[in-house]
Amino acid sequence: MPIYEYLCLDCRRRFTHLVLGASDREPLRCAFCSSERLRRLMSRFSALSSEENRLESLADPSTWGGLDESDPKSVARFVKKMGSELGEEIDRDELDQMADEAAREAESGETPLSPDTDED
Repeated sequence: MPIYEYLCLDCRRRFTHLVLGASDREPLRCAFCSSERLRRLMSRFSALSSEENRLESLADPSTWGGLDESDPKSVARFVKKMGSELGEEIDRDELDQMADEAAREAESGETPLSPDTDED
């Protein structure tokens, strides 16, 4: 069942229309103003990508545009992008909290302990 995108020539708003079948014969009207003066638009499409392809694209340094490793907010944006590419939902508040914590550590010169480090 295709979904088409239209532009209303009267109110200039875009809307989508789901075509349920060939028997869908009612005249199409704008979802906002009910006008019949519509123009069908070329819609964007998406293509499925395998997990391997998504990981390869994340590993490509050319896709890291704007990443500043010394700026925690920049790193947080990159982490969020990585999460969305991998299908992981990252809570915005949790991400902001991690970025703020990383910024405080960077300002104070602290570094988090790595799992290999022994504490005294």
